Amino acid sequence: MADKQNRSSGYEERKEVTIKFGKGLMEAPFTSKTGKELVEIKIPNADRSDTRPWESFVVPANYVHENQYGKGMWMKLPEDGTTKLSRGVLRGKDESGKSIWGRETREVSNVELKALVEAYKDRDRSSVMSDLSGKKTESGSRGTASRSNRSHDEPPFR
Repeated sequence: MADKQNRSSGYEERKEVTIKFGKGLMEAPFTSKTGKELVEIKIPNADRSDTRPWESFVVPANYVHENQYGKGMWMKLPEDGTTKLSRGVLRGKDESGKSIWGRETREVSNVELKALVEAYKDRDRSSVMSDLSGKKTESGSRGTASRSNRSHDEPPFR
């Protein structure tokens, strides 16, 4: 019995990072050369003025799960691990004018990866809300003006 306690206390709890993202960032699953089922996940650029292609990373397909509402995705990765990100980079043009593309890669910790993927949560929402309230007042004023110009005798359709 003491042996069982030593074995169970000897195991460390593995810390994990839960990363949440939208379905639109996940590409279709594919099979690697070794026969493993993988999926590519894209990371949108945090800066809207950044026009470079988005970075992406690949994880086993069984790491990615759909959330309970079916609108988003989530995955767990080891907290102390790293992930390799890659991005397509335009290297130049050949003689015929065709673009020559290469890959730029870097390695980030999984904690940093979570911050990159979930950067949409840090965006300033106030500008979006003010845009919506401005559109709401515009549509409200247009709607009443068009109704008042119509005769009550006319049918609502033609």
